[in-house]
Amino acid sequence: MRPARQGQKVLVVDDVIATGGTAQAVVELMEQLGGEVVGVQFLVELSDLKGREPLAGREVHSVIRF
Repeated sequence: MRPARQGQKVLVVDDVIATGGTAQAVVELMEQLGGEVVGVQFLVELSDLKGREPLAGREVHSVIRF
């Protein structure tokens, strides 16, 4: 992972979202480094685990939902 430059737009991409904790941590880290997180994207979403909740207010997309 490369550090974000001040004001740099960042798209966070991961393979799976379950509870959303890891994604939220990455978002927070990117913002602390000065990046502007414009969205979060996943290949697979495990919907029953409500992983979108910690990312409320963010643009979140997933390709496959279970």
